[in-house]
Formats: sequence, C-alpha cells, structure tokens
Amino acid sequence: MQIFRKESGESGMADALLSIQILPRTPGGESVNPYVDRAIGIIQASGLNYRVGPLETTIEGDLDRLLGLVKTMNETMIGAGCPSVISQVKIYYNPTEGASMARLLEKYPDGK
Repeated sequence: MQIFRKESGESGMADALLSIQILPRTPGGESVNPYVDRAIGIIQASGLNYRVGPLETTIEGDLDRLLGLVKTMNETMIGAGCPSVISQVKIYYNPTEGASMARLLEKYPDGK
C-alpha cells in the first residue's frame, strides 16, 4: 500500500529521505503490529511526505526533523512498555539538489 501526504507550511525543499523499520521487543511477546501502527501514526502526525512499504516507511523532509522523528518513535515504543527497540534506518541526504521520493520513483511510480 502506498500513502503520501503533503507537508503543510514548510518552506524550502526537503534535503533528505529517511527509511525506517521499527522492530520493538514487545511486552510478553505481543504482536508488534499495534506498535508499528503507533510509529506510523507519529509519522502521519508530522505532516511530512511519507510512503508506507511492506518492510519500511520512507519519509521526506529536513534531516534534523527526520532524525527527531526517529527519536520520538523510539521513545514512544519504550513509553508503551517495550523493553527495547531496534530501528533500522537508511538516509539519503542531498542538501544541494534536495531529496524527493517522486523524483527517485519517476521510472517506477507504481513500484513495478
């Protein structure tokens, strides 16, 4: 499933793409799905452009703000009772030309 959201009120172009996969260790071996949904909710609330993929979510924005989201997602997992969390993160950073999911996906807009 693909989801995009337009950043509201941010001036300038995004300088980074960040892909993240959250892997919380859940209390009592519960399903991770509600925790992953909570992490995606944090991304949605940010107002940044994002795309949910089957194994990770990619977010477009300012590098500092993206790193702050990673911190918030990790702290939220701990606050929700997870004893630990692994965040696998990939970053594409291009402060000169900007970073755009749309530009990188021009040849494969539907993922095929």
